[in-house]
Amino acid sequence: MREVPSRDDVRAGVVDAAARLLRDEGADGVTTRAVAQAAGVQAPTIYRLFGDKDGLLDAVAEHVMASYVASKTASAQDAGGDPVEGLRSGWRTHVDFGLANPELYGLMAARARSGPSPATAAGIEVLRTRVRRLAAAGLLRVDEQRALMMVHAAGHGTVLALLAQPEQDRDPALSEAMLDAVLGSVLADAPAAPGTSTTAIAVTFATAVPDLPGLTAAERALMTEWIDRALRTA
Repeated sequence: MREVPSRDDVRAGVVDAAARLLRDEGADGVTTRAVAQAAGVQAPTIYRLFGDKDGLLDAVAEHVMASYVASKTASAQDAGGDPVEGLRSGWRTHVDFGLANPELYGLMAARARSGPSPATAAGIEVLRTRVRRLAAAGLLRVDEQRALMMVHAAGHGTVLALLAQPEQDRDPALSEAMLDAVLGSVLADAPAAPGTSTTAIAVTFATAVPDLPGLTAAERALMTEWIDRALRTA
């Protein structure tokens, strides 16, 4: 007797088929009829699983982004050595992914108006890990959250700016120039040490607060609040 595929297997097959169509033909090519034919299912199955085309496109974007973020997470967890080079590597990976998946990246950007998807949020957390390494090394001249958002916004904007141009007209040096500009704004000249700026020292100290012994959770929260207030004032 032929085994009936599970709902999860059918859903995965539909998402995979839609992802191929999105990559090869763009969002306009991801019609219910085309996806159903490519996945070997009936059109009503797609509506039962995803509700409508937008639901299917959201599922496709989430699937591809989740796979990408998983690889970034493993890379960040295994990262050692120079934290600046770790951030540069993550930036380049992000830009390369966006340029290699223009339809998907544009789709994710459009969907972001209603809030980041779980995969996008996970990607930001990977970036936060890289920024935290910079902070712990005393290399930030701004607080962690400011550095995180500056790098995130610049990287996202760089991909969108490049995708808005025909491939043959893109400036191949733009990505690195943007990264250098952002790093020049967020990085201190040297690791924090006696005699360096109080801001860099405060940012570095903030990374150690969660591990300070002898403090209650409330005391750690209060100390973090004080440091954040001082950094905002600075």
